[in-house]
Amino acid sequence: MSAAAASAFSLDSASLPCPVALLDRQGRVLQANALWPQDWRDDWAALLPVERQLLLQALGAAADFELNLQAGVVLQARWDSAQQAFVCVRQAALPGDAAKLESEARLAKFMQASMEGIAFHCDGVITDVNPPLCELFGYRPQELLGRPALDLVCPDERAKAAEIMQSGRELTYETAMLHRDGHPIAVELSVRSLACGGEILRMCIMRDIRERQATQARIQFLAHHDGLTGLLNRSAFMEQVQALITAPVAAPERRSMALLFIDLDNFKRVNDSLGHLEGDKVLKTVAGRISDCLRASDLVARFGGDEFVILLSDVHEQADVLVVLLALLAVVEVPVDADGHGLTVTPSIGVAMYPAHGARVEDLIQHADMAMYLAKAKGRASYCFYEASQADGAYAELVLESQLVQAIERNEFVLYFQPQVAAASGELLGAEALLRWQHPQRGLLSPDAFIDVAERHRLMLDLGAWVMRAAALQARAWHQHGVAPVRIAVNLSRMEFRLDGFAEWVAKLLHDLGVPGEWLELELTERMLMDEIASAPATLAALRGLGLTVSVDDFGTGYTSLAHLTRLPLDKLKIDQSFVAPLPADQGAAAIVRAVIQMAAGLGLQVSAEGVRTQAQRDLLVEWGCDGLQGELIGEPMSAQAFEHWTAQRA
Repeated sequence: MSAAAASAFSLDSASLPCPVALLDRQGRVLQANALWPQDWRDDWAALLPVERQLLLQALGAAADFELNLQAGVVLQARWDSAQQAFVCVRQAALPGDAAKLESEARLAKFMQASMEGIAFHCDGVITDVNPPLCELFGYRPQELLGRPALDLVCPDERAKAAEIMQSGRELTYETAMLHRDGHPIAVELSVRSLACGGEILRMCIMRDIRERQATQARIQFLAHHDGLTGLLNRSAFMEQVQALITAPVAAPERRSMALLFIDLDNFKRVNDSLGHLEGDKVLKTVAGRISDCLRASDLVARFGGDEFVILLSDVHEQADVLVVLLALLAVVEVPVDADGHGLTVTPSIGVAMYPAHGARVEDLIQHADMAMYLAKAKGRASYCFYEASQADGAYAELVLESQLVQAIERNEFVLYFQPQVAAASGELLGAEALLRWQHPQRGLLSPDAFIDVAERHRLMLDLGAWVMRAAALQARAWHQHGVAPVRIAVNLSRMEFRLDGFAEWVAKLLHDLGVPGEWLELELTERMLMDEIASAPATLAALRGLGLTVSVDDFGTGYTSLAHLTRLPLDKLKIDQSFVAPLPADQGAAAIVRAVIQMAAGLGLQVSAEGVRTQAQRDLLVEWGCDGLQGELIGEPMSAQAFEHWTAQRA
């Protein structure tokens, strides 16, 4: 019977052979005949959740509809605009349609349960959509039904989508769809064909791949860029530079480029004192400042740690590079805000020119790096152009490094000892251990001939360990035999003092050799203490806890602040010989030496003077209250055997 006929008489009439009800747009039953099921009332308990959702969506559209539900039930609804209600007839499907209805019901459940966006279209017109698709594109279902499917495809992708639609191909591919507000959405689109009700439908399953693409883009970016600064990384920089070198040009003989190698001076202090998070902020700021100094055609990369490299293209002479160098020195030195403090970092820069200093990127980097170390040797905030003579020096250094390694293995090093005495009485207080290399060809070498190479190539750790062990063994021998029961002073290197667990290593060495800490003294420079000011107090306290004496060597030549001096657990200050040498004539040097002696006394520290060569110097130092003396007047550095003879003569 028609819906119009049903609305023309009472729904309770016995003449109606099937369940009939009058529903409003919210799914409330306004009227129903006796055959209408009780569980098909307002709560629709008999329906599955997905079926209830489909029903409410259809009712909200205010248009005729037909729903195929579970167990072969069909709900036909006709919209009566006069009554503003639906006349609904519940019927069982014909036996031949049961399988079809069950299949359609399963498909409807799948669409509603799927997390992916799903749409059906027939001949290019959308016939059905699920909620995830509507949410993905920002539409309500009724706004999509009946629209051309290609309307949802980005314009530059429509030709491909139309070709796939016309060919009927089944495939999965990536494309771009349009959100309601017009922005593109990257999706993975799977297209399949289905036969339904005598029609061929196209099912389109759309998966949002924006997050996946963003992850892939990030991975691709990090493969070629530094994750912290966003600059090129080492491998990408070298590839691009080599590509520029090998690229054909109209006049290759006229092409000239410059490679700059930048290292930030003493950057480890930033990380140690402020922490790596603040250090990273400084690196990002410096990276930005470097980039701002360059042209779009130039390349810049972070090589690792606090090292950066730059390629300046199309430079004609060193004067062109000098303009950039001066700009870099100026902008990098501008104080950086770090943990609320203005922190100044300075760069050391080495420069190699192409093609004069190398035809390969590896050669340019090596030569610029070599020049950078020479710039660093000049002091902070400096630059240096590579010269061929530097290569000769590098080769000599390579040979010396190899010889040093062999010297450690062959035990070619010896200790010399310079006596330290009480200023007033001349009593022997100790001896400073001084390293010498008994070179098989060059004879006895002082540290000036090899120590810089050892420090640059991390051989100082092995050398320092050898010196510490040899000094401890010598102290033990002299104490056991009563030759010179005094402390032996050992000079520490920067590399040793920075070593994690250095105090623990010293403790183990003393224990293994059976040497009390009181038999040794450790000498550190002011620069070392200030470079490690964050960790120095704890390390020094641990060393003093072992019984060792801690002294500051070459005092007055560094930049120790008085505030830091009071915080450091020290025992002695050693006045540098550069202040002692001009005495007594130089009034400025005299004023400095007297001030240091008075300050040390006020801080409760011992004070000794190095480089004492004349009796007049000794007399002045005694008069001013200096505790200890060391220098040629007392005794030159001498071998252990000579030192024993010297002490015997004094007895």
